[in-house]
This record gives sequence, C-alpha cells and structure tokens, in this order.
Amino acid sequence: MFTIGEFARHGRVSVRMLRHYDAVGLLRPARVDPHTGYRSYTADQLARLNRVIALKDLGFTLDQVGAILGDEIGAEELRGMLRLRHAELEAAVEAARARLAQVGARLRAIESEGRMSTQDVVVKKIPAVRTAELSAVAASFGPQDIGPVIGPLYEELCARLEAAGVTGFGPAIASYEDSGRGDGSVLVHAGTTVPEGTAVEGVEVRVLPGIEEAATVIHRGAMDDILPTAQNLAAWIGTNGYRSAGYARELYLEVPRDKGAWVTELQEPVTRA
Repeated sequence: MFTIGEFARHGRVSVRMLRHYDAVGLLRPARVDPHTGYRSYTADQLARLNRVIALKDLGFTLDQVGAILGDEIGAEELRGMLRLRHAELEAAVEAARARLAQVGARLRAIESEGRMSTQDVVVKKIPAVRTAELSAVAASFGPQDIGPVIGPLYEELCARLEAAGVTGFGPAIASYEDSGRGDGSVLVHAGTTVPEGTAVEGVEVRVLPGIEEAATVIHRGAMDDILPTAQNLAAWIGTNGYRSAGYARELYLEVPRDKGAWVTELQEPVTRA
C-alpha cells in the first residue's frame, strides 16, 4: 500500500489532484483509515490513474473520463469522440502556426524599419484591366484574416476557369474595398486578367478601373511576409508628399510552387497631400 503522498510521487501528480479525483469519484483510495482519514492506494491503481491522465490530456472532461472508464461509452462513440478531438487539435496547431507566422512578420517589420531605399518605390499610372473574379468578406485587412479567405477563392476561381475551357488568363490581381458593414471587415476580390468575351457561370467578369496615380513597390517572397514591405510603402507615401487613397492592390507577377520565390507588386492609390 502507498500513502497518498507516495502514490502521488509514483503517478507524477499532485496530492491535491488525487483528492479531487477521489471527490468526483474517478479514483477512490483502496483504503481510508476510519480514525485518521488517511488515504492509501495500491500499485494496481496506477494503471487507472494513467488512463485518467491520458484521457484528460486528450481534452476530455472529467465527466467524460468517468463515463469512458465506467464503460458507459461504447467503442464507436469513443472513436467518434477521439476523431473530433483529433480535428480540434489539428485546428489548434494550424492556428498556432498562423500566430507564429504573424509574430515573425511583425518582427521582420520591426527589423526592416527605415531600411527600404526610396528608389524602390515608383509612382505610376495603372491601366484598367478586364478581370474574372470571386469575392468574399475577410474580418480585417490583416494577413491573418486575408490569407484564409483569398487562398480558397483563387483555388475555386482557377478551377472554374479551367473547367470552362478559358485559356490565356493571368496574371492574378487581388483588390480590396470596405465591406460596408462598419466592423472593419474587408471585401476581398480574387481576380485574374482574362481575354475579352470571357464568360463563366458563377464568376464575375468586370473591368477593374485603372489608378491615375499609384505608389508601387515589388515584394519578393511569400505573402505571409508582406507586412514589412507594406509598412515600408506606407512610410514612403507619408514622407514624400502623398497620402493613401485606398487599399493597395496585389499584382502577382511570378507565382512558382515555392511561395518564398513569389514576386508581387503592391499598387496603392495615392493623391498629393
């Protein structure tokens, strides 16, 4: 027999946790001294303790753990619960990766402050182009909200154009505008240039208006790393007698399989301050 302290050490849990498991009926002591109230456990009970901890670490509530250990949940239901938990953990990992990418982008933006040469920015006129596009709303203009929206839009757009037999389309142009909801959300237009006469069911074909004056800069690398380039462009606009007149467009000049080798031109409408 082990005292509660000894059992806690062997099981790598706290005494407080063992008392809690006793209180909720998950793991009762093998013996409780009627005079002192001291709890004692057997070595065989370590197996149940291990199961409790393993199920708890999978994200099950203590009520669910109790039901599983008490055979109140069948094998099929347990498999379903585990599949659901697996999906939740995968989503959490993806969210953590996205947050890590955002932190990295912010760090690179801080490190690149003041480094960009003014010769990198060119103010020019952007001509109107005919585009085929799909649109959706993103929660904000931040990369963490734009990325999950624009990627699937382009996948669907390319699939529809190819299915319709449309050839000769490209390069891709992403444009943005306020959603009109008043909550900071943005309407994302994932478009690509197409020949005159293009018509595809479920795809909007329109002439994307030109920009009389746009401050433009080339970004080399993945769009997850766009923040330093965008912020440097904003700094150039503010220090060279201009002010922004709308959201920057993104003209995807080169989009190889390696996203780190992408070449994108940012085109931000400007007016004289």
